[in-house]
Amino acid sequence: MTDTRSGRERRVQAGGVRLAYRTWGLPARTPPVVLLHALGEGSTDWARVAEALAPAWPVYAPDLRGHGASDWPGAYTIEQLTTDLEAFLDALGLDRVTLVGHSMGGPPAYLYSARHPERIARLVLEEPAPPWPRERRVLTRPDGPLPFDWDATALSNEFTDPPASAWRDSLRQVLSPALLIAGGPASHVDQGQLADMAALIPDCELVTIPAGHLVHAARPAEFTALLTGFLAA
Repeated sequence: MTDTRSGRERRVQAGGVRLAYRTWGLPARTPPVVLLHALGEGSTDWARVAEALAPAWPVYAPDLRGHGASDWPGAYTIEQLTTDLEAFLDALGLDRVTLVGHSMGGPPAYLYSARHPERIARLVLEEPAPPWPRERRVLTRPDGPLPFDWDATALSNEFTDPPASAWRDSLRQVLSPALLIAGGPASHVDQGQLADMAALIPDCELVTIPAGHLVHAARPAEFTALLTGFLAA
């Protein structure tokens, strides 16, 4: 266990993988907030958001499988990330939470929310990967060591032909209040599809912060103000 400015680092066995995670704040009566990062990023990516939330909510941010200090098993699918999330929450005894998922972290967040509505207080999706087919992407591995397993980029191409109807049906089954944060025209994500996602969720507010795909990093003050207002409502 390590104390850093980026939160307290711990590890937990979550099903078939060992996940590293960081925590901020103290246990409280409010539902904790669990932050799920994007492809190629990690728990420390959430540090500024977590520090802003920590005075009012306990915060947990795992390194998803294949990222950071978590296990790199070499097999990566959205369903595995969703299963890992369930095992992570069970291992820590987090019975009811708010889930926040950015980009690749969005689908596990909404799939879990649909399957376990009784365990979700609120759902926040920041520029989530939309469940509609898209062109296959060819990614070039940069030189040098990486903070994640390059094989995890296979997750990106799950969206070239996703189980679209099943994943869209899951959005309709999200019962908690939800917030979808879009990044506007500077984002590479289809903003019309994000609006369609929000329309499928029964109780969802769509808000655009014109900052591109990395809203919480590019506009942290606006993002955290919107997030804290939604959580406190």
